[in-house]
Amino acid sequence: MMKVGLAGLGLAIVLVVSGFTFAATKETHDSFCASCHTRPESTFYQRSVDPQPVDLASAHTPKNTRCIDCHSGVGVIGRMQAELLGAHNALAYYTHTAVQPAKLTRAIGDESCLKCHQNVTAEASFNNHFHAFLPRWQAVDPNAATCVTCHTEHTTDGSAQLMYLNESTAGKVCNACHQVLREG
Repeated sequence: MMKVGLAGLGLAIVLVVSGFTFAATKETHDSFCASCHTRPESTFYQRSVDPQPVDLASAHTPKNTRCIDCHSGVGVIGRMQAELLGAHNALAYYTHTAVQPAKLTRAIGDESCLKCHQNVTAEASFNNHFHAFLPRWQAVDPNAATCVTCHTEHTTDGSAQLMYLNESTAGKVCNACHQVLREG
């Protein structure tokens, strides 16, 4: 009787682990992400297959960057959180309980961008002062700009030469801090 109980427990563990693994790996496929994040994310996914990038996200596609690469945290813990979210999303998808359109629950933080672009804040030239001082500004002002404040990931009104930065929007962000400095 004990052998049967242990065999059943072993089988249950194998089923849970393999089911979790299958579900979590779905999150590594952009087409799966777009199956739940339908509006406007399906538009973002369609842009990713166009040969000419029109936004920051589609510009990352030729570099084999997937949705989950930007929409997950840093390190093992960030990746595990994404895998757990992937398993949850897959369960909702396969049980037909997914809410359409699915809402993104976490904004892309600077740490997601800095996973690949860590050198951006290291260069302290005049033309790069906004990047170099960004961590300091953020330390004193919780409303300070972030990477995606200026380099919006899914809008098409930015300049490819400026890494999809919209100069008008970025100018307002710069002026918000510089206005405070002028008044202070």
